[in-house]
Amino acid sequence: MLSPADLDTLLLTFKVASIATLLMMLFGTPLAWWLARTQSGWKGIVNAVVALPLVLPPTVLGFYLLVLMGPAGAVGKFTSWLGIGTLPFTFSGLVIASVLYSLPFVVLYSLPFVVQPLQTAFAAIGEQPLEAAATLRARPLDTFFSVVVPLAKPGFMTGAILGFAHTVGEFGVVLMVGGNIPDKTRVVSVQIYNHVEALEYSEAHWLAGCLLLFSFSVLLVLYTTLKTHPVAHPVK
Repeated sequence: MLSPADLDTLLLTFKVASIATLLMMLFGTPLAWWLARTQSGWKGIVNAVVALPLVLPPTVLGFYLLVLMGPAGAVGKFTSWLGIGTLPFTFSGLVIASVLYSLPFVVLYSLPFVVQPLQTAFAAIGEQPLEAAATLRARPLDTFFSVVVPLAKPGFMTGAILGFAHTVGEFGVVLMVGGNIPDKTRVVSVQIYNHVEALEYSEAHWLAGCLLLFSFSVLLVLYTTLKTHPVAHPVK
């Protein structure tokens, strides 16, 4: 059965994933809208940057984030100047690392699991609903929330679910930036690693089974309830 420590890691994991998903949706929505609508020559470059986490080993980004947020890094110096210290091996750092796994440039780089479904949904809307709203003198912001958001609802749901699920299963960046501190930065993936290292296979089976069930449930919702197809591999 799950021990109290395992339950704590589950709670912490879902807490981190919830905050990270909210931030990724906040940054990812305008970026996805821009990618779906722009004719800029920068679109290809930005698309490549957005998809970078799909091919870049998490430990590579984790290492650079660790350096960047450390005492000698630009972010570390800034946070120290603000009086909040450095971020590595703290809960705040863990949340930021989860977001920066797909946002290495903070704003312009968004999680592909969030941006790509949104970009596809926005592109599928077409011009006709937007033109109809314009003829009714709707302002751009009104058009977005009254027309675009309802039509792109499956994309929002897919992006949020995939972003949340991917963050839950992340290991490399979380371990390098968040560390392995009980009750503070030790998430489920790291706890499974600890159990295996200690040859505690029974405990590892329980936690791994929880993640397996969670991952299957996510895919079941995506492929049946939402009747959609993920644009990238869902859970790492």
